[in-house]
Amino acid sequence: MLLHSQILGQGTPFLILHGFLGMSDNWKTLGNRFAEEGYEMHLVDQRNHGRSFHSNEFSYSIMADDLKTYCEHHKLNEIILLGHSMGGKTAMQFAVQYPSKVSKLLVADIGPKAYPQHHQDILKGLSMLDFSEIKSRGEADKALSAYVKEKGVRQFLLKNLYWKEKGKLGLRMNLPVLTKEIEEVGQAIKSETPYKGASLFLKGDRSGYIDSMDEIGIKKYFPNATIETISNAGHWLHAENPDEFYQKVMNFL
Repeated sequence: MLLHSQILGQGTPFLILHGFLGMSDNWKTLGNRFAEEGYEMHLVDQRNHGRSFHSNEFSYSIMADDLKTYCEHHKLNEIILLGHSMGGKTAMQFAVQYPSKVSKLLVADIGPKAYPQHHQDILKGLSMLDFSEIKSRGEADKALSAYVKEKGVRQFLLKNLYWKEKGKLGLRMNLPVLTKEIEEVGQAIKSETPYKGASLFLKGDRSGYIDSMDEIGIKKYFPNATIETISNAGHWLHAENPDEFYQKVMNFL
């Protein structure tokens, strides 16, 4: 099974992995900017997300293997790899499992440690969407607002809406499996050996995903890591301050 992707531009292969409940579309604006700088951008949908295949199996080691299969299919070697949140965990796992395949690693607002599960309200709200009754994005947004108060988060989640058939909406992500396997999303990466290549960890100044104590854990697995902060940004730092995010990535590359 091959992951779905959007490929933009030509040049050095540069892969981007979205976060939990996201998809490759979330990165299209920045992907186009990087493509203009001479990179072949691969905006990848991870399994059970976007237009990629659905599966009952879901873990970071499995998703790292998905990425290995993808790289082999497209004949990609020594890739630049960037991942946000869940995608950052996959990127870290891939780098420690297959270090020779990664020339540079970039991780957006996540560390290698385990995180407590905190998506309960979002998953419950999505599961309560009744598409036999809901016939528009506006109706879906209204129903979801009972569980997810932040409009920006609802807009992000509802990018998953699509017409399954004429007159019937659905969600692209594999919600039953992602709900069942939610504990996997917070798991720490697993490796006996570090990735010694150049690494950049970016955190939002209003996000609590990476704190000052996490540097020890990051350096354990990624001894050549640099940690930088994106101003005026929370967890969705690439969307909240895309210009600074873009500039820090380009400076690193």
